[in-house]
Amino acid sequence: MKIMVVGGGGREHAIIKKLSENKKVEKIYCLPGNGGIAADAECVAISSTDIPAIVDFAEKTGIDYAVVAQDDPLILGCVDELNKIGVPCFGPNKKAAIIEGSKVFSKNFMKKYGIPTADYEVFDDPKKALEYLKTAKIPTVVKADGPALGKGALVCMTRDEAFAAVKEIMEDKQFGASGDRIVVEEFMTGPEVSVLSFTDGETVIPMVSSTDHKRALTGDEGLNTGGMGTVAPSPYYTEEEKKAALEKIILPTVAAMKAEGRPFKGCLYFGLMITPEGPKVVEYNCRFGDPETQVVLPLLKSDLLEIMLATTNGNLKDVPVEFSSGAACCVIMASKGYPVKYEKGFEITIPDDLKPFVYVAGAKLDGSKLLTSGGRVLGVTAVEENLEKAVPKAYERCGRISFENAYYRADIGKKALEALKKTEV
Repeated sequence: MKIMVVGGGGREHAIIKKLSENKKVEKIYCLPGNGGIAADAECVAISSTDIPAIVDFAEKTGIDYAVVAQDDPLILGCVDELNKIGVPCFGPNKKAAIIEGSKVFSKNFMKKYGIPTADYEVFDDPKKALEYLKTAKIPTVVKADGPALGKGALVCMTRDEAFAAVKEIMEDKQFGASGDRIVVEEFMTGPEVSVLSFTDGETVIPMVSSTDHKRALTGDEGLNTGGMGTVAPSPYYTEEEKKAALEKIILPTVAAMKAEGRPFKGCLYFGLMITPEGPKVVEYNCRFGDPETQVVLPLLKSDLLEIMLATTNGNLKDVPVEFSSGAACCVIMASKGYPVKYEKGFEITIPDDLKPFVYVAGAKLDGSKLLTSGGRVLGVTAVEENLEKAVPKAYERCGRISFENAYYRADIGKKALEALKKTEV
């Protein structure tokens, strides 16, 4: 089979490495890919949002199956266009991808179907939003309606921060047209858990849970990022919480999307908060999370391609999906200064024995040299029998990798390990 993966980050690298385990795979192309992915797939310099060029490449190359891994092409309808030329895909069509593409849609959808989430108000006029915030409960969360590279949700601890968030999103257009409308949301408390789920529109199979670390700096300081590290499974996702989330959130969401005439096929990501009242939805994503994928897929024992094909063909219930009982930790090695300002072009040195455990996010090739080209550069993963072993192993591997201006948080998994100790007492 000739497979095409659309995207170019650490998530796509993890997907490609897992797909390569299937003997039916003869060739994997990645559009656009990156310098590190080039070791495991043929990278093609086509932007992930250039849908006509992607379709043209798929047709001319005779692609048998496409994995549209990134949010923007899914929201733009890449799956729909590839389906028109007869290329089956892993990922939702445009109608279903709106669950991530519009926060306003997803909040109204949850309200309609009684799916637990934070209370909210929607605004398309900054003056009305500012007026509302004069008396709204603080802290609060202000979210851009559309996609914003994981940075469109601003947690505001003071009223002045909330006013500034409205200005930044709606008036300064920090996230472009994604900020034409905003959601002002109740501030929820509790640990966050990510649950990625395979679904064919009917059957839903949740994957092993994970916990992301969004803040840039150690100690949960600094700005929100695309994610600085992850651990799996999440110690906060107990059997009780898992049961509640499945019954009140996961199954109802998939059934409701079908009822809306938007059946969801692919990977549906549930960003949950474990509140005192039980799990509630923070956000939906219409694809694998990044860097959650870099800990979840290494724990997958079943064949990824077989599962993906089953989501496309509607027979997921007939395919085994099994995860290891172990644990994984991924530490993101970033360029110092990310997510604001950082230098690029530094050579990356990765020992050969570590390459199977490294997912490349932001790097380019210069001859045979791998150079930094992004904010998040590498995801360094360790899989062990438990988190107590996986966390230090991931850090030990980070210590053997080098590039100038490298930065990584020193506390990925720290809170999870503390939570585990409490449950063991």
